[in-house]
Amino acid sequence: MQRGYNEAVIDGCSGFIFTNREGYVHNPQTINRAIKRIYTACNEQEKERAKQGHREPALIRHFSAYNLRHTFCTRFCENETNIKIIQEIMGHSDISTTMNIYAEVTESKKKESFENLQGRIKISQIYLNFYLNLKNRDKQR
Repeated sequence: MQRGYNEAVIDGCSGFIFTNREGYVHNPQTINRAIKRIYTACNEQEKERAKQGHREPALIRHFSAYNLRHTFCTRFCENETNIKIIQEIMGHSDISTTMNIYAEVTESKKKESFENLQGRIKISQIYLNFYLNLKNRDKQR
């Protein structure tokens, strides 16, 4: 087998670059262990720098390949309007999985959406401000 080339086909995808010693695609547990080693080492360095700088360390919280997938889908949902494409790329058999678990809505995206809509139809600035204030008040409760 040529090094750096993999013929595996997983869920219709092929051409994987990162492989293990045997030439197979890495499994999620291997990726998660590598991620953990990286952020643990970064956190140890940050603790030392913070101690030297007499400040609180800014540590990287635990995350995994699942978190990267979640973030990818959220950003994809923010940029792709065809939810069937998102569903297919994510490999979900049910669109509700994609939309209820992975598609998050950020405050900045809601505001941007209103601003875009306002450009297309006339929404009063009063209504926009009312909506945003109402949402902020609900969050504070």
